[in-house]
Amino acid sequence: MNNHRDQNQHTVPPVPFDPELHPTLEKLGPPHENAPASADQIPRWRTHLATADPTLDELRDRGRFEIHERLVPGPAGAPDVSLLVARPAGLYEGAPVIYHMHGGGLISGTSRTGMETILREWAEPLELVVVSVDYRLAPEFPYPASIEDCYAGLVWISRHAAALGGDPQRIVIVGGSAGGGLAAALALMARDRQGPRLIGQLMMCPMLDDHNDSLSAHQMAGRGVWDRHANDLGWASLLGEARGSAHVSVYAAAARAADLSGLPPAYVDVGAAETFRDENVLYATRIWQAGGDAELHVWAGGFHGFDQLAPHTNIARDARHARFRWLCRLLSR
Repeated sequence: MNNHRDQNQHTVPPVPFDPELHPTLEKLGPPHENAPASADQIPRWRTHLATADPTLDELRDRGRFEIHERLVPGPAGAPDVSLLVARPAGLYEGAPVIYHMHGGGLISGTSRTGMETILREWAEPLELVVVSVDYRLAPEFPYPASIEDCYAGLVWISRHAAALGGDPQRIVIVGGSAGGGLAAALALMARDRQGPRLIGQLMMCPMLDDHNDSLSAHQMAGRGVWDRHANDLGWASLLGEARGSAHVSVYAAAARAADLSGLPPAYVDVGAAETFRDENVLYATRIWQAGGDAELHVWAGGFHGFDQLAPHTNIARDARHARFRWLCRLLSR
């Protein structure tokens, strides 16, 4: 059975990309040009990505948003965790809180990554406090550094949300790609440790499974953005020799969790033409099978991160609007 499956993985044709996305893909080049292929390329890739991150002044947008950074206690025996706290100017007290974990394959990114979109498209119209965590990155800091930093930040927010103008009983965790995988793991950790109450988890093309061996991973290898070869590097950086073994924790790779019951309502979206498609579809399916609440969107022709890299396209607009509408429904419960 496994041999037949492996053979099919290598012969199945790739999913076509949405025609509107072709110019962006041509500009980016193949995955081996737009993502790191080995550990020695990680520093250069981090530097390249950092040029796209907004500055604090850019996030403030001439007073449109109140932005500050603060250090909070980290995990036991570890350094403090840096949080970026943001809110629309003049926001009322007791607003819902978005707790954000950035993407970057577990090996790159900062608390400012992706924040412009969150502030303008969610925080302002929905009147939200947003807190983004600057968790430690692999390979310098392997598992469990990143998820424990995220959990420490969540605990601090739940205890101090009121001082930030937020409601500690209305926290939604959010993440894309690696950040989406951390959000899934954080929901499991909060449940299992009887930690802060969460009202929702929004996971955009989350990185969930260190096995990296799904049909979609093989099907889209060498195509799009962040294919299985780059994904191998991300997981190996986090887990080292443990990757793919029986010793990997569910808090490292949420797809390994046997029990997905008792989780907050989940939103999962993914492109049909990307590595993470199958593991994301399976994760949402297993939440339903456990009696949970999940909404799943698979965007036909979408590559990994298409909504961020090609925001002008119709498919990107639809994906972003669908997330917004889910948040609206969630916050109105």
